[in-house]
Amino acid sequence: MAISLKLNGQTHQVEADPGTPLLWVIRDELKLTGTKFGCGVAACGACTVHLDGEPVRSCQTYVEDAEGAEITTIEGLDSKVSKAVQDAWVELDVVQCGYCQSGQIMSAVGLLSENPRPTVEEIDDYMDGNACRCATYQRIRAAIQRASEMMEA
Repeated sequence: MAISLKLNGQTHQVEADPGTPLLWVIRDELKLTGTKFGCGVAACGACTVHLDGEPVRSCQTYVEDAEGAEITTIEGLDSKVSKAVQDAWVELDVVQCGYCQSGQIMSAVGLLSENPRPTVEEIDDYMDGNACRCATYQRIRAAIQRASEMMEA
């Protein structure tokens, strides 16, 4: 079926079977590979994108449910919040292997967009479900705190 998607500010016409995960359309049809496949059951967060500004797991979001919504991938981030998060990630050298990082960043941007001054507990609660095989959780938490500080400056 033909579906119109607004992705990173551009409208795309795609052909996809009903029930196709948005992840596969983003990666295979639209060739944006920053969004990663991790588990396929929305448990790891590697596939996180924003749907109308809210972080969602694209492996469990059907393409037809995204029609008419604004979809943002890691490639399309462009805001004060996302700039602060990305700068903090670099400053604190968060990335180890990097596989989960686009999902981590998408979730961190979602958190700081909702709550610009989260506590450590709020960070941990919000980021729960974003798995990092390299266990850089302390650096991720520190980078979110640093991004929060950068946003206030």
